[in-house]
Amino acid sequence: MSTRESYEAGTPCWVDLMTPDVDAATTFYTSLFGWTAEDSHDESGTRIYTNFLLEGQLVAGMGAQPDDMTGMPPFWSSYVATDDVDATTATVEQAGGTVMMPPMDVMDQGRMAIYGDPAGAAISVWQAGAHHGAAVCNEPGTWAWNELMSRDIEASTAFYTAVFGWEYDGMEMPFGTYHVIRGGDEGGLGGLMAMPPDVPAEVPSYWTVYFLVEDADAAIDRARELGGRLVHGPDDMPVGRLATIEDPQGGVFMVMQPASQE
Repeated sequence: MSTRESYEAGTPCWVDLMTPDVDAATTFYTSLFGWTAEDSHDESGTRIYTNFLLEGQLVAGMGAQPDDMTGMPPFWSSYVATDDVDATTATVEQAGGTVMMPPMDVMDQGRMAIYGDPAGAAISVWQAGAHHGAAVCNEPGTWAWNELMSRDIEASTAFYTAVFGWEYDGMEMPFGTYHVIRGGDEGGLGGLMAMPPDVPAEVPSYWTVYFLVEDADAAIDRARELGGRLVHGPDDMPVGRLATIEDPQGGVFMVMQPASQE
């Protein structure tokens, strides 16, 4: 298992879940992906965050939904590395985005902010301190891809180019052009696409997190055993076998079994 200690600016670097039931979500994800959970507490002993580890290496995180989010479904967030959160925030506003949460320090771990892109999808940024992001990714049981479904793909691609310097390679799909973010060692840094026409109009633009698995069907079966639900798939695509899963609290993510290299 290869590990990494840093991420270049503009590179997705971390994923975490906000959920109303941390204990139940911990049971689900540790049982599904073979993770262990490591809680952090404040001086009063209150749990403030949970890190997930695979073979002792950081792979993802989780926090409890604050009181002002009561009733909202859980969601996985995607974080992009930045060298300067404050400068990135200024660029976001100039590029037509909104600042949903202004820059804030997370103890000595790093500095973060949350933005809304012009199509309404939320994206987070992370300026590393003691916490550099995922130590392992793109391996079975870890996060492997981030994907945007946008209600305004032209505005979204332009926004992320202005903010993160992203450039794209177009891949024609049955439902339109898939915009692969150039870079990385795994065929791109992520992807952006227009919301498919069959998605209900009330579904907003959103980022999805993919986790790599060795066997998508086995992962689906295990998720069901743990109280999860298959939302869509499995589908065989050029990149592999994909499925959308909902955890017992309602958090949605995708699993991907890579296509055979043969």
